[in-house]
Formats: sequence, structure tokens, C-alpha cells
Amino acid sequence: MTVRCERVRTDVAGGIATVTLARPAKLNALDMEMFEALARVASALAESADVRAVVLSGEGRAFCAGIDLDVLQALPREENRKLLATRSHGASNIFQHAAMAWRTLPMPVIAALHGSVFGAGLQIALGADMRVAAPTARLSVMELKWGLVPDMGGIALLRGLLRDDVVRRLVYTGRIISSEEALAIGLVTQLDEDPLRAATAVAKDITKQSPQAVRAAKRLMNAMADGRTADLLRQEAEEQLGLLGRAENLEAIAANFEGRAPAFADLPSRS
Repeated sequence: MTVRCERVRTDVAGGIATVTLARPAKLNALDMEMFEALARVASALAESADVRAVVLSGEGRAFCAGIDLDVLQALPREENRKLLATRSHGASNIFQHAAMAWRTLPMPVIAALHGSVFGAGLQIALGADMRVAAPTARLSVMELKWGLVPDMGGIALLRGLLRDDVVRRLVYTGRIISSEEALAIGLVTQLDEDPLRAATAVAKDITKQSPQAVRAAKRLMNAMADGRTADLLRQEAEEQLGLLGRAENLEAIAANFEGRAPAFADLPSRS
């Protein structure tokens, strides 16, 4: 998989795609070029059969300090309204897609967070399956500071992740919290002095599992957030039927009985 974007760098090795927000001079603040680059990268990853996990990180001193307000203000008012109103990527507009794309990718995504993780940057991180944060990271649902609301999927992604009253406090106050508090309330998954290394280690563990089963599990995890119990039970059975007796299932069983690592790379994958 090859995607060349000035604002977003993608490196693939060992089944892991490392996606790096690459606007360090601006603390990776999001401008329209970066929103468009994220959409292109996510689209390429969605079609990639050889990528088994994604690590999402930021170059320089921060993961992402939010939207570049100078760029946003430069957009003509009507153009801005049109971008917000247009469902350009399924159920999402282009801004929402920057966060929701990671949730809808077929493979798991682990975000490595450091420095400022504010506003739009936090919403992008929420799109990941897991978040590993540096002890010095600072996080904020900051939109109300600017007289706005979280509008990049943040509300949908926070739903079910945190207690309702905790979400409300974060949104209503826009206060900046430490990574330790973020861990305590469940906003991040773990802390590590080197979040990129730790996130990559999780990704490596995922690549050892059956690619078909991992993708099926992610579909079920996504359905868990929104689906009715009856629908979820039916989907569980359907996903299992799609795995049972297939090559990767048989290889996993054989490898466990033989005390060896399974070899999935040469087996066909089902997206």
C-alpha cells in the first residue's frame, strides 16, 4: 500500500500501518489539506488486505492540538456550511470522517498520544479502538471554549466509552485533564513513557491473530455500541459461521495443538 500525502505520512511494515499526522510546526493542527489527506489514507487502508493493524500518531511535540482556526476562519461562510451539511463519506461529512474513518476501518487502530490532544485531535483519537497516552499528555474536549460543540463524531464516540455525567462535564467545561485522569475515567487505555512503542507492541500482538477473526471481532465491537441485543446475537452467529472451518480457523487450531506460532500470511483473507 502506498499513499503519499504531505500532511499525513503512512509507513507499512510487518502488517502494521503507522499513520503519522505530519504538521509538527503547527502541533499537527488540522487544516483542509490534512482533512483531505486523512480521508485518502483511510480509504487506502480500508482496501488494504495486507494491513492487519494501524498505529495512529503525531509528529513533533503533540498528537494534535485541534483544528487550525486560522484556516477554518478563512473558508467562506457558505462553503463551511456546505462542508458541514454534505454527507460526503457515508454518514459523515469530511470533518467527521477524520475521526469516524478509524472506527470503520476493518482492522484495529491504536492511537499513540503525547503532548496536546485537544478538540478535533481528541475526537480523532476517539475513533481508534484503543488509546495509549504518555504520562505528560493533556486532553480536552475543547470545542465549547470556542463557542462550538464537538462535531467530528466525538459525541457518538464518547457514548458508551465514559459515564454519561463524566462526558457532560468534559463537554460542558472544556477543561484540560491529565493523562492520569484520562486513564482513571476510561478515556485512554493505558499510559506509557513511549506511547508509540507501546501502541506498536499492541499492534504486533494483533498481527499474530487470525486476520479474518480480528476483522470479524471489530465488526462485532462496532455493532456492540449501537445494535439491539437481538441484532447483535444474530450478527455474532453470522460472523462465527463465516469463520468456522475456514483455512485460518483450521490453522489456528493446528498451531495450538502443535505448540507453534500460526502462519496466516499465506492464507486468503476475507475483508
